[in-house]
Amino acid sequence: MSADKKDIFFLGIGGIGMSALARYYRHEGYHVAGYDRTPSDLTRTLEQEGITVFYEDDPTLIPFAADGLEVVWTPAVPRDTMLYQYLEAHGAQIKKRAEALGKITSLKKALCVAGTHGKTTTSTMLAHLIKTAALKEQRPQPNLAAERAKTYDGVNAFLGGISENYKTNLLLDKESDYVVVEADEFDRSFHHLRPYMSVVTSVDPDHLDIYGTSEAYQESFEHYCNLVSDTLVLKYGLQDRLHLQTKARILTYSAEDSRADYYAANVVVSEGSIVFDLHHPGGVIEGVHLGVPVWVNIENSVAASAIALQCGVTDEQIRAGLATFAGVHRRFNIHVQTPEIAYVDDYAHHPQEIAASIESVRRLYPNRHLIGIFQPHLYTRTRDFAEGFAEVLSTLDEVILLPIYPARELPIEGVSSEMLLELVERKKNASLKDKSQISRTDVLSKDELIAQIGERSRKMAPAVVLTIGAGDIDRLVPKITERLK
Repeated sequence: MSADKKDIFFLGIGGIGMSALARYYRHEGYHVAGYDRTPSDLTRTLEQEGITVFYEDDPTLIPFAADGLEVVWTPAVPRDTMLYQYLEAHGAQIKKRAEALGKITSLKKALCVAGTHGKTTTSTMLAHLIKTAALKEQRPQPNLAAERAKTYDGVNAFLGGISENYKTNLLLDKESDYVVVEADEFDRSFHHLRPYMSVVTSVDPDHLDIYGTSEAYQESFEHYCNLVSDTLVLKYGLQDRLHLQTKARILTYSAEDSRADYYAANVVVSEGSIVFDLHHPGGVIEGVHLGVPVWVNIENSVAASAIALQCGVTDEQIRAGLATFAGVHRRFNIHVQTPEIAYVDDYAHHPQEIAASIESVRRLYPNRHLIGIFQPHLYTRTRDFAEGFAEVLSTLDEVILLPIYPARELPIEGVSSEMLLELVERKKNASLKDKSQISRTDVLSKDELIAQIGERSRKMAPAVVLTIGAGDIDRLVPKITERLK
């Protein structure tokens, strides 16, 4: 097969963002193939859809000629792999995932969601709101004055997670003028986007292995915000922290702060449901029910609704869309729910995200013993935020740590789950007057966890088990669910 415009190869095809792009190019008629380090549910799904995937760092497995081959690469795959070295040496056109996504989204009105936390849920919620609203837009046709409005009933979306409503991370509708995008700040990827409208949820420092300092991290967000052309929706408070020179209109949102342009009021949490009134500049949407009744989704839904309302979604369509939103895979998914045991799995991997996850559990399941199982993600993140992790993990009744998931990194001397556990125990000791209250803390292997979790949770019933982390802890979810049931 010759390397022409219809051939494209993905280095790191199993990533959530990369797999969405791979699906897009296949939909556009390209011959698509890719490499990833290990098989996963995502890669298996891609293979079922007709995309060639292999798992060995072996250039001979590439099914296309390298000269002139279009290659999409994620920095999660090191440059020193044989595949990258071969493709670079043989004339392949290598571009980052963000560059490819930026080129695609520049052809539409990009509705982007950026921020350290909440990007995936908020962007998936926004896509759902627009898709279910069946928007209609007037679009005059050149030289066809008699032709009236053109309609569409969908949306394009490149999501950072698998939508539970649609069982995919890619939504396509060629007739839609909008594309919803999760704007990833890693490696300054979001600088390649040209946002029409954008939400910014937070700028808590992260990825310091890339940025170096929290100041550089914030400056990257400031640069991104200045790219927005129409409307910028900031979490209330960020407008005072960020030094912006954007020409876009700035609006604010909040979970409950009435000083924001968009906010929730009269929040009622009862019997596993959350209902509130959504205030916006044009009025109030009363009696909003959250389809996924998690406390943090109040804020996410206000942010998503702010952009959707700006795009013409009506109050009634907002109410209907939020009620039918089914969530995102690995974003606070409840797998077991009985009077004795509840089991929640969440992607949280930053101290602030973990704090939000724990708060949501405490509100949904008050007075239950909370067992948290955390898999730290990256040596650098564990090192840089060790105190923050220890502070928030110490609020759990029981702490179990898995070994650090290294992803793209090599080990760092002195940085380990054992080191983190020592900090957690120190925080718990300092906060408890009655030392007999200190619950068990452990570092366990995956096999040890599966062997122990059923008995440990039943001894403390009624209990909640919470698994958190961005590594491969999700592969343990079926086994944990089985043990707890």
